[in-house]
Amino acid sequence: MKLELLSVPNCPHVNRARDLLRGCVAELGLRVDVEERQGEYPSPSILVNGADVMGDPGYRGASCRLDVPTRAAILKALRPE
Repeated sequence: MKLELLSVPNCPHVNRARDLLRGCVAELGLRVDVEERQGEYPSPSILVNGADVMGDPGYRGASCRLDVPTRAAILKALRPE
């Protein structure tokens, strides 16, 4: 499983997203590293195997997300089918 946390520099929501992701990974007992990248992304974005947990935001580039990742969306994306 590949986990990524994408953000723009100084994103005010990235710390919350990081903590939420770590909590969900721990809750499910997963042993997986999270790759963090800063750049021109909708921020914050959490990708599981390349798929955004909140769905395609419909835009690219540096911007603040209005649909920040949620616990429910992260857990759904992390659980094996």
